[in-house]
Order: sequence, then structure tokens, then C-alpha cells
Amino acid sequence: MGAERVVFVHGSGSFGAAAWPRQHGLSIDFDCLYVRRHGFSATEEPVGTDHDRDQEIIADALGGGGGGGGHVVAHSQGAVAAMMLAVDRPDLVRTLTLVEPACFSLTAELPATAAHIALMEPLFAERHAMSDDDILRTFVRRVSDADARTPATTDARRDAARLRLQSPPWEAPLSIVPGVPTLVLTGGWEPLYEEVAAYLAGTGAIHRTAPGGHRPHDTAEGDAFIRSFLRTSRQQAAA
Repeated sequence: MGAERVVFVHGSGSFGAAAWPRQHGLSIDFDCLYVRRHGFSATEEPVGTDHDRDQEIIADALGGGGGGGGHVVAHSQGAVAAMMLAVDRPDLVRTLTLVEPACFSLTAELPATAAHIALMEPLFAERHAMSDDDILRTFVRRVSDADARTPATTDARRDAARLRLQSPPWEAPLSIVPGVPTLVLTGGWEPLYEEVAAYLAGTGAIHRTAPGGHRPHDTAEGDAFIRSFLRTSRQQAAA
């Protein structure tokens, strides 16, 4: 019997294996695949969000055409398609690990998420009339009170264009994943993500916190939580 498959799903910014530098060593124990979501490319022009296509990409990586299945580890907006797939294809998804999940449609009526939506919704409503540079600067200022520089490289300009094309994550058609063991990992820095994590914990997920901002999986502690969850889940399934 071969090693169990683990599919890693990136958020915004880096994609593929580059988005998961701490987790490369898991390939010793698991069959790891680092997917590239729809519209993310180092050479092609960005396109808009397509949750259905992202689900297909994850399902294919899990062996959706011929059985298989495995574990899914997803970060930020990548967690949206991962959850959607787990609902539609529970036969494929053995466990879910959601890192700082941007699953805001689940918590849209709760205080931190509602405040975030009120802040960002006007920006998303106007984004098609704005330049890539303008939306990048406005987005960064609203989420962090920092100033974003004008993109100076081709990759940075492509990232800014991609940001403008993304659909609001709070509009994603999400529902609770029944029966799939789930770990939620947050950085403990932003009430918005803690609110989502608390909601998911209330439905049966395990919630762990590792200081590391929006990328807690880049820390030794966060990486250890992911590895422990995957290995424990494998042992429990074997038993």
C-alpha cells in the first residue's frame, strides 16, 4: 500500500510548492501534491475566481477520476474550495486542515466578519472601475493600515491584477462539512480568523493557534500541529 496523498491548496500570493516551504518534509511520510488554483500562473494573465474549477483541480489531485482520496491542507481563500469539495465529495476528502480560512460566508452575521465585510464590500463593488495599483493600495490599507508600493515587477503586477479579479470570499456558497475530521490553524493575530475558527470548532473541528500572523504554517509550532494531525488521523484510520 502506497503513502497516503496530501493535497496542499494555497491562498493568495505564492502558489504551488512555494506556498508551503515548511511542509516539504512531509513527503517522507506522505504522497504530497502542491496544486495551483485556477487563475494562478507565473506566465499567463490572471482570471477571476472560479470555485468550481478549483474544486476540480483539488479532486483531480486526490485521484477523483479513479477512487483514491486523501487529506487536504488549505490556506486562506484556498480553504473555500477545499470545504466545498469536502461537502460534495466526502468520499475523496479524508481530513481537512484549514489554515486561517477565509470562509467568511459561514460567519457573515457575526461581529468581526460583519465589520470586515462592511469595510471591504465597497471596495469589491468598485474594483472593476479601479486600476490594479489603486485596488492593491486600498486593499492593503484597509486590512493592515499599511501603504502598498506600486508593483515594480511583472510578478507583482500580475498579483495586483489577480487581486482585482477575485470574488468576495463572503459570497462563496459554503456549508458545514459533515463527518470529515478537521483541524483549523490560526495565527491568533486577527479576530476575523479567530471568529471563523471558533465557529468551525463549534461544529466539531479542532482549533489550534500558532503565532505567525496570516501564515502560522510557516512556523515550527504551526507545522508541528499540521504534521501531528495528519499522522494521528492516519493512525486512527489504520486502527
